[in-house]
Amino acid sequence: MLRLVVRRLFQLIPTLLGLSVLLFIWLNRLPGGPASAILGERATEADVARINRALGLDQPLYVQYGRFLKRIFELDLGTSTQTGQPVWDEFVLRFPATVELSIAAMVIATAIGIPLGYLAARKRGGWLDVASVSSSLLGICIPVFFLAQLLKSAFGETFGTFGRLSSGMDATSVTGLAVLDGLLTGEFDASLDALKHLVLPGIALASIPLAVIVRMTRASVLEVLGEDYVRTAESKGLERKVVRGRHILRNALLPVVTTIGLLTGSLLSGAVLTESVFGFGGIGEFIRKAIDARDYPVLVGFIMFIAVVYVLINLVVDLAYSVIDPRVRVDG
Repeated sequence: MLRLVVRRLFQLIPTLLGLSVLLFIWLNRLPGGPASAILGERATEADVARINRALGLDQPLYVQYGRFLKRIFELDLGTSTQTGQPVWDEFVLRFPATVELSIAAMVIATAIGIPLGYLAARKRGGWLDVASVSSSLLGICIPVFFLAQLLKSAFGETFGTFGRLSSGMDATSVTGLAVLDGLLTGEFDASLDALKHLVLPGIALASIPLAVIVRMTRASVLEVLGEDYVRTAESKGLERKVVRGRHILRNALLPVVTTIGLLTGSLLSGAVLTESVFGFGGIGEFIRKAIDARDYPVLVGFIMFIAVVYVLINLVVDLAYSVIDPRVRVDG
């Protein structure tokens, strides 16, 4: 297992280096260069030259790229032009909100999607199968922004429509995860309030992953049901729960686990619309504001670290895959 982890970590290095090259090229291809983008449209040539000297942008490209990598490794990502705060501090402040929302969305999607997909496969052609397939198509087709607005309008008074906590609710922050913080500090009213505020954005964000997980689980279970080892296990008279758990679900979950990992990574980077509708205060909402304000230090820093989180999630998926199917450890 340790060798697999080390090997996967080394395989991540080229991916992250490639992304850093793309970000560096993007920065240098901005209209007027990074200095003009930072200073705005009314920047004078003298101001641009001063910023170029200060940022080392008058140096050769290989020198600039080396300094760019050095700043990334030192977590020196510059200063946000919106808030005047270091980009890393903004990331640390806002990332827990997006993590909490993504976890809530994946819990909803997984808790409903896997059982529903399994039952749909077992009852193939029945009303449950037809309903689950139709619902999954609907979940993929409805834009997340539109669904979020519908949920906000219909149930906002019950669950809360803005932010992570109700106005006037005092809560102690320990980890930045509002629900967990309330449990750790004994402020259970704050934890319950934070949980209520997670319901609507969690459902909205879970709509597409839920649809994908239902369809993937259904297809995977149907494929496994036709395998010889399942028929052999049934013919031997093994208990139904043993056949379902050990032979059907365990093998059917292999592609589903991979899908869940990829979807989780996409949620962390794709919660922009949901967070904006509900004013959730995570990195998604801040990235949207950074795009509007042309806050390029924030965009570069957030994109880079979201990518790091994404590849680490994929590492966890690989490890989970090897636990479910030990053959992967041998092949890896």
